[in-house]
Amino acid sequence: MTGHTGDRIALFIDGANLYSAARALNVDLDFRKLSDWFGQKGQLVRAYYYTAIVEGEEFSPVRPLVDWLDYNGFTVTTKPAKRFTDAQGHSRTKGNMDIEIAVDMLELAPRLDHIFLFSGDGDFRRLVEAIQAKGVRVTVVSTTRCQPPQIADELRRQADAFIDLSDVMTHFSKPKTAMNQGVARTLDRSDRT
Repeated sequence: MTGHTGDRIALFIDGANLYSAARALNVDLDFRKLSDWFGQKGQLVRAYYYTAIVEGEEFSPVRPLVDWLDYNGFTVTTKPAKRFTDAQGHSRTKGNMDIEIAVDMLELAPRLDHIFLFSGDGDFRRLVEAIQAKGVRVTVVSTTRCQPPQIADELRRQADAFIDLSDVMTHFSKPKTAMNQGVARTLDRSDRT
């Protein structure tokens, strides 16, 4: 991994995108271990987590995760997922957090040396380029070790470095649980585009 132990770093986690990559690798994440592991790579200024939440459900399996993250040092940004019917008449849920991630990254960049972006979304290529123009290194965390790969080629090429989740998951993965599988069903409903 690039960087120096004195670097001021921040984590920007696109929840649905990271979940999708971890699911493709058939692992669950331990966010405390993830935060601790990346915190050893420099001075962890902030760890952000972004996700859309389906409103109106009696129980939202993603809510316990969001609450846990919020109480354990993560800055959590949520918004209601939007329901719509597509052209084929199928009910869909959309919860794109790209703008929120972009605004927070641009605002915090002047106080950082290195950003870790947990997403494979190609829409972030231009954002990464803008952050790099401010003198901040950007490492993208996703995976290429599944079909289809969970990272857009243009994002991987733009980043200063790329970490494949499959190479580091032993540091912050955990056994699958029933709660995690409930979160999985909820996150599957959100559109990552």
